[in-house]
Amino acid sequence: MDTSPSTLLRWQFDLIWSLFEYHLEQLETDDFLWEPADLCWTLRRDERGIWVPDWAESEPEPIPVPTIGWISWHIGWWWTVAIDHLRQSLPHDRSQIVWPGPGSASVDWLRGLRTRWLRVLDQITDTDLDAPTRFPWQDDPTKSVTHTIAWVNAELMKNAAEIGQLRLLRAARNDA
Repeated sequence: MDTSPSTLLRWQFDLIWSLFEYHLEQLETDDFLWEPADLCWTLRRDERGIWVPDWAESEPEPIPVPTIGWISWHIGWWWTVAIDHLRQSLPHDRSQIVWPGPGSASVDWLRGLRTRWLRVLDQITDTDLDAPTRFPWQDDPTKSVTHTIAWVNAELMKNAAEIGQLRLLRAARNDA
């Protein structure tokens, strides 16, 4: 049985993705921009027709409830930047991450990010896991590639649970 750190992190990611896929398969187009509360963060088209996320440089109080669309954009943002860092590429700026819109386009986009992530994971060796990393902690010398991969797994699990809960809540409501 292979329980090397890279194998264990990959197993954990695959488990999280299988749980996320359960919700991705059942998402409907109208789920993405459904606003479950008066105070929501979502995405809106700008004058060019590009989807732009609601955003604040510091977390507002109270914290807005994000829509599924906003969460899917958020996943695309942090995951793209994590991939950039582990590939040692110039990281994308938040404003460069363009959400493809509600429905299958977003689901396909997320699945494409998974494919890109698997390529990164498949190239990482156990020795690579000890290398220092900058994301998402900036220049903390105590953080390694292992920390980044574990963070991606945790962040994806959290975001998948948020999307799943919103999807279930919308499905359970009579007025959705």
